[in-house]
Amino acid sequence: MLNAFRMTALLAALALPVMASAQAANIAFGGLKQDTTLPVEVSSDQLTVNQANGTAVFSGNVLVGQGDMRLSAAQVKVEYTADGSGISKLFASGGVTLINATDAAESQDAVYTIDSGNVVMTGDVLLTQGASALSGQTLVIDLKAGTGVMEGRVQTVFQPGAAKN
Repeated sequence: MLNAFRMTALLAALALPVMASAQAANIAFGGLKQDTTLPVEVSSDQLTVNQANGTAVFSGNVLVGQGDMRLSAAQVKVEYTADGSGISKLFASGGVTLINATDAAESQDAVYTIDSGNVVMTGDVLLTQGASALSGQTLVIDLKAGTGVMEGRVQTVFQPGAAKN
């Protein structure tokens, strides 16, 4: 009877959300794995182009799409490749949200380097994957590999799966 009580208490404890803190956390980003060779589509309320330095600034309700991935922000600066044939980097600011499948990440700013497929999100980063959540100051996502690293006093809440008999 005592063993059954201990087992029940253990299962109940494991069923509660788990809080953890760390300096860095490696994260699987299966939902954020992305084909970075797909076209990048941008829409906004306003566009300012600077031919001299090879940039364009989209502002107001900016939405960037590439395949299934969506990035929204108040402003996105586009840096073109040296030959002007494509986009090199996107600099998003003013509250950034990155969504793909069941994964969503929010931050103050983000830089997306198209060729490498890396997105660096900075400033009060919050990542949700299903019912689980992580927060930190910096999130580096490798869209090609579908992986990421959260840094800067990482805090997380994991939702355990259902108990199996």
